[in-house]
Amino acid sequence: MTFRNDLIMKYSLVCLAALLFVPLETIHAAEQLDFVRDVRPIFEQHCYECHSGTEQESGFRLDVKAAAFKGGDNHGPDIVPGMASESPLIRFLSADDDSMMPPDEKLSDSEIKILTRWVNEGADWPDGVDRVQIKDKRDHWSFKPLTVAAGALSIDDFIAMKLSEHGLEMSREAEPVTWLRRVTFDLTGLPPTPDEVHDFQRQLASRRGRPPELDADRSDREPVPQNFAAYTAVVDRLLASERYGEHWAQHWLDVVRYADTHGFEVNTERPNAWPYRDYVIRAFNKDTPYDRFIKEQIVGDALGEDTATGFLITASVLLPGQIGKDAPSIRLARQDSLDEIVNNIGQTFLGLSIGCARCHDHKFDPITAKDYYAAQAFVAGVEYADREIHGPETDAQEKLAEALRSQLREINDRLAQYVPLARPGSKQRQTNAKENTESFNAVEAKFVRFTIHDANLHPSLGLIEPCIDEFEIFTDEPEPRNVALASHGTKTTVSGSRTSDAHKLEHINDGEFGNARSWMSDTAGRGWILFELPQPARISKVVWSRDRNGQFNDRLATAFTLEAGLTSEAMTTLSEVSIPRHMVAASTINADRFQPVRTGSLRFTILNTNNLEPCLDEFEVFNTAGENIALASAGTTLKTSGNTIVANRHDPSYLNDGQFGNERSWLGNESGKGWVELEFPVEQEITRVLWSRDREGKHQDRLAIDYKIEARVGGDWMLVADSSDRQPYLGGTTQSPAFTLSGLTPEEAKAATQLLAEKLDLDARIRVAESRPMAFAGTFRQPDQIHLLMRGDPEQPHEEVLPAVLSALGDISLSHDTAEQDRRHALADWIASPQNPLTARVMVNRIWQGHFGAGLVDTPSDMGNNGSTPTHPQLLDWLAAEFIHSGWSIKHMHRLIVLSKTYRQASASEPTAAEIDADVRWLWRYPSRRMEAESIRDSMLAISGRLDLTMYGRGFDLFDQRGGLSGFTPVETLAPENQRRMIYAHKVRRESEAVFGAFDCPDAGQSTAVRRASTTPIQALNLFNSRFTLEVSTAFADRVKAEVGDNVAMQINRAYELALNRLPIPAERDDAMPVVQKHGLPVLCRALFNSNEFLFIP
Repeated sequence: MTFRNDLIMKYSLVCLAALLFVPLETIHAAEQLDFVRDVRPIFEQHCYECHSGTEQESGFRLDVKAAAFKGGDNHGPDIVPGMASESPLIRFLSADDDSMMPPDEKLSDSEIKILTRWVNEGADWPDGVDRVQIKDKRDHWSFKPLTVAAGALSIDDFIAMKLSEHGLEMSREAEPVTWLRRVTFDLTGLPPTPDEVHDFQRQLASRRGRPPELDADRSDREPVPQNFAAYTAVVDRLLASERYGEHWAQHWLDVVRYADTHGFEVNTERPNAWPYRDYVIRAFNKDTPYDRFIKEQIVGDALGEDTATGFLITASVLLPGQIGKDAPSIRLARQDSLDEIVNNIGQTFLGLSIGCARCHDHKFDPITAKDYYAAQAFVAGVEYADREIHGPETDAQEKLAEALRSQLREINDRLAQYVPLARPGSKQRQTNAKENTESFNAVEAKFVRFTIHDANLHPSLGLIEPCIDEFEIFTDEPEPRNVALASHGTKTTVSGSRTSDAHKLEHINDGEFGNARSWMSDTAGRGWILFELPQPARISKVVWSRDRNGQFNDRLATAFTLEAGLTSEAMTTLSEVSIPRHMVAASTINADRFQPVRTGSLRFTILNTNNLEPCLDEFEVFNTAGENIALASAGTTLKTSGNTIVANRHDPSYLNDGQFGNERSWLGNESGKGWVELEFPVEQEITRVLWSRDREGKHQDRLAIDYKIEARVGGDWMLVADSSDRQPYLGGTTQSPAFTLSGLTPEEAKAATQLLAEKLDLDARIRVAESRPMAFAGTFRQPDQIHLLMRGDPEQPHEEVLPAVLSALGDISLSHDTAEQDRRHALADWIASPQNPLTARVMVNRIWQGHFGAGLVDTPSDMGNNGSTPTHPQLLDWLAAEFIHSGWSIKHMHRLIVLSKTYRQASASEPTAAEIDADVRWLWRYPSRRMEAESIRDSMLAISGRLDLTMYGRGFDLFDQRGGLSGFTPVETLAPENQRRMIYAHKVRRESEAVFGAFDCPDAGQSTAVRRASTTPIQALNLFNSRFTLEVSTAFADRVKAEVGDNVAMQINRAYELALNRLPIPAERDDAMPVVQKHGLPVLCRALFNSNEFLFIP
C-alpha cells in the first residue's frame, strides 16, 4: 500500500507540474470557445480603443455584434464565419507589415490562435451579450412626418405652453416705435425713415383691428394692441418693398456660399456669377413659392429660370487649367466638384451633412456611402461653367440693340459728310502683289523709309495687316547693287511686327522671296519700315513685293509713301500712292462727296454690277445745308433706264422714299447696267450723294461696282464723281470699309474723329447688347457614370450607383439611361414634396432664425442626429405645416411671426427669468441682437442720404482687383458706384471687407447658416475711425444741416430722429450741445453710428 500510494502521489505531482505549463488554447482545445469568456476580453484589451462606441476607425466597431459582422466602410465583412483565412480581421491581426492591427503592438500568438479558431468554428457571438445597443439612426424626430398638435392655433400658444412649463411668462409688449424699428430692420435691413415713423403713429391713432391669426371668438386670448391694423399695414408695406428681397436674399446667399470668385489659391473672378444673386433677390420679392424656388435652383433650365441653377455651382472649384493634366488629378477634381454640389443641396434644402458619407457611411445619420453616390448621380452631368441665358432680359437687350443700331445709322449718315472728296476720272495707280518698281531721280541717302497707309481688303477678314516679302534698294550705277540686303550691313527698324515662322523682320531684306520669307506688320492696313544703310549711297530705284512667287494677293499695300535722306529727320518723298476711296459695299452706305455744284438734276449711271440687274434700296442727295433733297416728299421726280417691278418689293418709287432694305428697292431691267435720274423742284448747291444696295445687310448681289455721277450744269452733264478712284471691288467681302481721314481739312478731320469715337462707342455697346447674356449657372451634359468609391478615392471604384434618394427617407430610384435634366427634375420634385419631412422644417427654421437670431433648432444646416433638438418641436412642426398649407409662401411666414405677440415683446431683461433661461431660448422676452454687417453699412449710407438704391447687375468693387492670388487693397473712397447696398458688392471669396468684415461678415469659404456674433476691439476701431465712417458721418451732418439749417439744437434733434427714430432726452441734448459747438456736427453723427441703440435690433 505504501509503495502504491507513493507511486500515485508521484504520478499526480508530475501531471500537475505538466498542467502548469500547458498553453491557454490547449486547455480549451477540448471544449468549445466561449465568446464572453475567451474572445471579447481580447477585443476589449486591444481593439475597443479604436473600434467601439463613437470611436469607429474605418467605420468598423467590435463592441456590437451586428456592426462587427457588417464590416467597415467600403468593404465587405471583416469576419467571415468558418473561414478565418478569408476574414480581413484575422489577416490584419496576423500581418507583419504596415497593415498590422493594432498598429502599435501585435497580439500574442496565443490570442491570434484563439480568434482564428473562433472564426473557423463559426464565430459564435450569442445574442443579448452586448453591453451596448446601436441606436436606429432613422429613429430621429426630423426624419418623421410632421405632427401638428390639436387645438394650438398660433405661434403664441406654443410659446406660452413652453414658458409655462419652465415657470416663465411673456414680457410686456414693446413700444410701437421700437417694434417698427425692429420689424423694419428685420425685413429690409434698413431703418425706418422719420416719415415712416410719423405715418405709423398717425395710423395708430386712427385704425382698429386684431392680428389676422387670432380667433375673435375665443375669450382666453391675451389682449392685443389697439389699432392693430396699423401694424399689419407696416408689415404689408415692408414685404412689398424691393428692399425686403435684397435683405433676405443675403441670408440665403450666406447658406449657399455665394461669391464672385472661384476660390482656392488662384481665386480667379467669376464675372457672370451675379445673375444668380439677382435671381434670388427677385424670387424673394416675388414671393416665389418655396417648392418652386427649390425646383428652379435645381432644374431652372427646364422652368424658364436659367440663372437659378447658379445655386448648383456656388461653391469653390478648381478650373481645368488649375488641376493636373494626368487622369487621376482630373478624376479627383471632378469628384471634388460633384461633392460640393451634393453638399450644397443637402445642407441648404434638407439640413443634412450628406457629404460626410463620401468616404464611409455617415457616423450619425442614416446615410450610407451608397446613398451619397446615388445623390451624386442626380447631378453627374453638371459642369461648373457659364451658360447663355434666355428670358425677358434677352428680349429687352434685343430692343436695346435695335435702338443702338438706329443711332449708328445716324452716325454713319453724318460721317458720310467727311468721306474723302471724289477724284473723278483719275487713274488710280494699282499696286501689284508680285512686284512693284519705284524709279526716281537719283538721291544721296543713308536712310530709306517705306510707310504703308492702306492695304487691300481680305475677302472675308476685311482690312488686315500688310505683308512684304522683299524690299530692294538699288544704287545709281551702271551695274546697280541692292544695298538693302542685311548681308550688306543694312539695319531695319519697323513700326511693329506680327511674328511667326513665316513672318519675321529679318526676312524683308534677306534676298529670298515668297510668303514663307516675309515681314508682316502688327497693325491692320498700316505700318512702316526704316532702312539704315551702312554708309550713304546714291540710289535711284526701289523694288518691293507682297509675294514675288505669285501665290498670295492679300495683305497688299495699296497706298504708301517712299522717302529717303541722309538723316531720318530730314527725308524727301521719292514716290507716293494716295489712299484710294474704299471699294463699294452692298451692306452699308456708299458715299460720294464732291465740291459744291449748283444743279437742278442729277444722274447716276451704272456701268457694271457684281452680277445681275442693278438694285438700289435708297438714293440720297444732300445740299450744303445737309438736307436730303432727293426725297419724293420734297418734290423730287425720278426717271430710270428701265424697271423690273415686283409687288411690295421692287418699284422705282422706292428709290427715294426714305426707307431701306431689299423689300423697298429699285431693280433695273438690264443685266449689269442702268441709270436713274432725279429732277429737283429748284436748283440747289449739292455736295454729296449717298446710295446703297441693302442697308439691312441681307443681300450682297446686284451691287453697282462701276458707275459715274453727273450733275446738269448749264445744259451739260458734268462728271462730279465716279468709281475710278475707289479700291477695286473684291467679291465676297462682307465687312464695312474702314473710315479714313485722308484728304480732309483739319476742321473736317476733327469733326470726323469725334463721330468716329461715337461710332466706336456705339459699336461696342451694340456688341454687348447683341451678345447673349451669360450666367455662371452650369452647363449640362451626358451624366458621368457614378461608382461607389472605396474611401472616396476615385482610383478605387466599386459597383456603379444609379440616381436614388436617401434610402432612409424614400425609395425613388432612376434607371441608368434617365436623361440628365430628368434626373435633376426627379431630385427637385422629391425635395420639394410636402411629404418630405425635412424640407419645410428646414426653411421655417431659417426664417425663424432670421427674426430671433437663433432657430428653433440652432443647428439650421444639421437637423440630423448630431444636430440640436428643437426648443419647441410642436411649434416647428406647426410652422412647417402652415408653410405648406399657405402654398409655401415665405412672406406669409414672415407675416405670422412679426405680428405675433412673441415677436412684439419688449427686450428688457428680468433677473428671475434670466436665471431660468439666460439664453432666452424659451423666448420670455425678445432677444435683441447686433445687426448684420451689411445692415450696419447700408443703414449708415441710408441715414446719411448717400445710399444708392440701384438694383441688380454687376457688383461694385470692394478691392482694387476682382480676383487673384493675393494683395487685395481695399477701395476706401466713397464713390457713386460703391454706395449701393452691400449685397451688390463684388464678393471676393475668403477675403474680408476692410471695415465690415470685422462684424462677422462671411467670406463664402464655407456655408454660413449662422453668423458668429463676436465682439472685438477692431470692430470699434473700424466703426469709429475708418475712412468710410468719417465720410459717411460728414455726409450725415451735411444732410442734417440742409434739412434744418444752422440751429444746433435742431441739428441734434434731427440727427437723433434720423439715426434712432426718436428725439434726444434733455440730458442727451445737453451732452451733445457743447460737442457739436466745439468739434462739429460730424462728431455727433459718428457717435450715433457707434451707439448700441443704432447697432442693435431693438
